[in-house]
Amino acid sequence: MEIHFTSQDYWRGAVLAAIGSLILATPLAFVFTPGIFQKSALAIGISSALFWGTMAVLAFRSFWEIYYKYLYPTWMRYLSPLDTLFYATIGLGMWWLAIRLPGPSVLWFLLLGGCESLIEHLFGIYILHILEKVPALRGVAATPALVFAFFEYIVYWAITCWLAFALIKIIGLWRVI
Repeated sequence: MEIHFTSQDYWRGAVLAAIGSLILATPLAFVFTPGIFQKSALAIGISSALFWGTMAVLAFRSFWEIYYKYLYPTWMRYLSPLDTLFYATIGLGMWWLAIRLPGPSVLWFLLLGGCESLIEHLFGIYILHILEKVPALRGVAATPALVFAFFEYIVYWAITCWLAFALIKIIGLWRVI
């Protein structure tokens, strides 16, 4: 059975991801206060590496045949663990910027995560041509794919923040890098 997504699937997914992002982000704004978030660089770096590194390895293993093989040479799948370093760096960069913006830093962090998604997906759509090369995505319009990706990554970065918050509360990871 061949998998095929439509623009309508992506619009539905965007609504679900937006609801999920609200459910995850709202309590974060209250528990991950700017004072705590400002001291969370180490926890953010570690949680970003853990979450995104795990996601990359699982994605490359689970979706190679239906997605990644149309975009990358086979040897690239073995480099997926390097995403731990890439996303730790992205997470720390977003943290650094978020603590410099007015208001709840964690919410800025999540919005920056949504924007980071747009950069990645614009690259995928217009440079890698994922909507043409990947059979499961042929016919999907760019706009619903980008709207979905924005909220999807807010969910992922919120999970990363919850993991960082747990590291702070359980292990006491308070050091600033």
